[in-house]
Order: sequence, then structure tokens, then C-alpha cells
Amino acid sequence: MRRWAGIVLAVAVASATATAQGDVVSSGPSGFAVREEAEYSGAPAAAWRRLIHPADWWSSQHTYTGDAAHMSLSVEPGGCWCETLPNGGFVRHMEVVYAAPGVALRLVGGLGPLQAMGASGALTFKLSAAEGGKTKVVAEYTVAGYAADGLAQIAVGVDHVLAEQLKRFAGAP
Repeated sequence: MRRWAGIVLAVAVASATATAQGDVVSSGPSGFAVREEAEYSGAPAAAWRRLIHPADWWSSQHTYTGDAAHMSLSVEPGGCWCETLPNGGFVRHMEVVYAAPGVALRLVGGLGPLQAMGASGALTFKLSAAEGGKTKVVAEYTVAGYAADGLAQIAVGVDHVLAEQLKRFAGAP
């Protein structure tokens, strides 16, 4: 967990002085919303198949184990975006609350240090057909909760991490 907290803080500090790749839609002391877009080189059905296998595209740097191969996603009501830990442990990163294959996936929960803060949010991936047989992918993460120094200060860092993941997702068919 310290690994996640350190990564998000480092990204937040670095991103504060750099041009943001994505968009912090809104932010305040008790929450924020971020939005990222990418283009995937395959059709929505292919993008969906990739999306539901986060071990194939999520960065190992943003896991508790340091290895994205430990990530899984069970696409069913109440399904788990989980990560297996040594000695039979696990992390439930998010829960599946909406799945429309080839169209949208919504998960709820707190990624990384947000979970330890008691903050939670809805992460929605929207897929739509684009020119040339490609897919437009939009990821929106709306987070609410409490942090002693407020949540607005980490919005840029969270957006940066989400942008990195979406870029990785779109990088290979």
C-alpha cells in the first residue's frame, strides 16, 4: 500500500508542474472527476475483450505486488477487479456494477491510496465505434470521500495514472 501512496504522490507532484495529458473535470476538498480519451485500433468488440483483461494492459508499477499478471476482472454482477497477493491474500480494487459488452463497463471503489483513505468512486469505460474500424475509449473516474488535506490535491496525479493506463490499453490490439 505504501508503494501506491508513494507513486500517486510522486505523480501528483510531478504533474503539478507539467502539462496534464488528460483532464481534471472538476475538483474540491471532498472529491474530483477526471476524464481521459484514447483510440483503440480494433472494433468495440475487440476493445471490450482487451478491457476485461487488465493483466494485459495495466501497469505493474500501479499494483500492490509489482506484477500486473496478478490482476483479474470477473465480469458479472458484483464481480471483482482483484489482485492476488502472496500467501493467499488479495486486494479488491473495484467492484463491477454495470457491464454492457462492447459498450461500457462501470466499476466502483477506490484505486490505490484512495482505498486506504476511505474514498471511493465510479470508474466508467465507454466504448464507441470510430472511423476506420477503430474504437474511441473514454474513461471517467469520479471520486468522493475524505482526506485530511482534501482530495483536490491528488486529482492531477490520479488523472495522470489513469492516462497512463488508457494509453497502455490503446497501445496494442
